[in-house]
Amino acid sequence: MTLEIAPELLLFLPASRRRERQRVGWDGTSSLGHVIESLGVPLPEVGSLAVDGAPVEPSHRPPAGAVVRVEPVARPQEVPLEPGQAAPRFLLDVHLGTLARRMRLIGLDTAYHNDMDDPELVVQANAERRVLLSQDRGLLMRRALWFGAYVRSPRPDDQLRDLLERFAPELAPWTRCTACNGVLVPVDKAEIERELAEGTRRSYDAYGRCPDCGRVYWRGAHGDHLESIVEAARQTVARARAATTPSR
Repeated sequence: MTLEIAPELLLFLPASRRRERQRVGWDGTSSLGHVIESLGVPLPEVGSLAVDGAPVEPSHRPPAGAVVRVEPVARPQEVPLEPGQAAPRFLLDVHLGTLARRMRLIGLDTAYHNDMDDPELVVQANAERRVLLSQDRGLLMRRALWFGAYVRSPRPDDQLRDLLERFAPELAPWTRCTACNGVLVPVDKAEIERELAEGTRRSYDAYGRCPDCGRVYWRGAHGDHLESIVEAARQTVARARAATTPSR
């Protein structure tokens, strides 16, 4: 069998095998999906498959000598949404804490735990219909997982940009608690004055509180940096959507 692998997927292959066209052994019974994952490419990263030019599913068993084209997922990628749900929900593994906080900053429903093992992550992702984000290819290859995505790059800025280019979700900045993911509610300054430092009370009048953990938020001295993250996110989503909008 000959595989023609799109350049975007070559990062998952061992360095010695990062070739777009290569011959692979096949036992005559394994599914195409199994063959692809045996090379190191998680199926959640694979989009369309074609055998000798005809589209097939990962469960397909190709004939001997077939030429298989393996494409990445299309961007922006659609995620099935529940009725009334405006944007995908996400669940991040233990290594993505900084990315989780940035996603919450821009209003994405983002669950994160620093003490949850792989089976528990899959259970929560499936039960709450969350997209599981991870840099663990083995986790993304679990058959029980309903929807997952690989997080590229070790840098949070690049991780967030790649995520937004992939899903182009609706954003709602400044609406979620970056600590616990709760939805912020406005709070009157008089209700929280005793919790504030004197300089904060004197300088700011608009506040929000997380009803889940009680944390209080305001636009402080760090606001310009956070606003730059929010604005960059808006621009990334706008570009991703414009790239798929047909010109008239």
